[in-house]
Amino acid sequence: MNKKFELIADFIRTSFKKDTEFIALHEPIFEGNEIKYSNDAIKSTFVSSVGKYVDEFEEEIAKYTGATKAVACVNGTSALHLALLIGGVEKGDEVITQDLTFIATTNAIRYCNAEPIFIDVDRHSYGLSPIALNNWLEENVDIVIVNGEKQAINKKTGATVRACVPMHTFGHPCDMDSIMDICNKYGINVIEDAAESMGSFYKGKHTGTIGLIGVVSFNGNKIITTGGGGMLLFNDSELAAKAKHLSTQAKMPHAWEYKHDHIGYNYRMPNINAALGVAQLEELNNFVARKRKLSERYMDFFQSIEIEFVTEPVNSQSNYWLNAVLLKDKEERNSFLEFMNAKKIMTRPLWEPMHTLTMNKDAQCGDLTNSKYIAERLVNIPSSAISL
Repeated sequence: MNKKFELIADFIRTSFKKDTEFIALHEPIFEGNEIKYSNDAIKSTFVSSVGKYVDEFEEEIAKYTGATKAVACVNGTSALHLALLIGGVEKGDEVITQDLTFIATTNAIRYCNAEPIFIDVDRHSYGLSPIALNNWLEENVDIVIVNGEKQAINKKTGATVRACVPMHTFGHPCDMDSIMDICNKYGINVIEDAAESMGSFYKGKHTGTIGLIGVVSFNGNKIITTGGGGMLLFNDSELAAKAKHLSTQAKMPHAWEYKHDHIGYNYRMPNINAALGVAQLEELNNFVARKRKLSERYMDFFQSIEIEFVTEPVNSQSNYWLNAVLLKDKEERNSFLEFMNAKKIMTRPLWEPMHTLTMNKDAQCGDLTNSKYIAERLVNIPSSAISL
């Protein structure tokens, strides 16, 4: 066992060109105009939520992703919260998401005083399974017409299933065509959690631009970072304007008066963070190319030692944000984690399945066979956008 692990450790150290130093799971890389633009923002004195870099970052993200409009937020979780609110989620509603996701997805649903429903993932995408989604809806939901529009009504609770939040795990796109077809049939809005998939494409479309609203994250461990930050992606300009308004405390435009017409949120991205984001976005294609090259090296290596390496699904181009392997069982996974971290090679297990957390103990769930299998075996391995 240790001999196989030694081979993996040696391969990672060779790939990252570090003989003895600590190797992080995913660290930010600053090689472009980050200092230049940040200094410019500081000199302008506009370091908070007003400044040219916020506007430029939104415009450039929209251009890169193909979205009609983009709205910057202070982090991905706040962006997801806004997306759900604008997507119509209200107190007492239900929102479908996948069991294997980061806690922020579920927290945003709870912020709306809505209830999450946990559905299984696919083994080929590690994102929401359309088959599991369809099976749960067919068994548990009736379609009714309310004011001329379809609504999905839970037969057991009587609540409206208002939205569905697929998450593009590790940057690997979900099967969005199938998910959209199913949700459209039931009148359910799709909010894409694309937090991990900046630079990933599904059938030529950037993740986050396929559903009603998409959300990306620029946390310090993402493929590009603003230190902390998020972005909403819209194909509907009116919804984008509403998001911008709500994110700025719902303050009505006026030269000096403070008038507000809605319960708003202080979710604005500071200009100094946006300056960092503009510089990072200039490097994104380079980062994606380097990360894909690293994933190809991993893929070839793990084939030689017969360990399953997680690859992008068909019809997709992934940013390979985090590389991952599947060990044979939970015991081997734990041994691998202990060995690698003792060697100063940072590795991490997958998140705890959402249905196992205390706050979700009473949540509705579908069959979670794949989720349980993956959670016991998966390990993320170093994935920074190094030069090879």
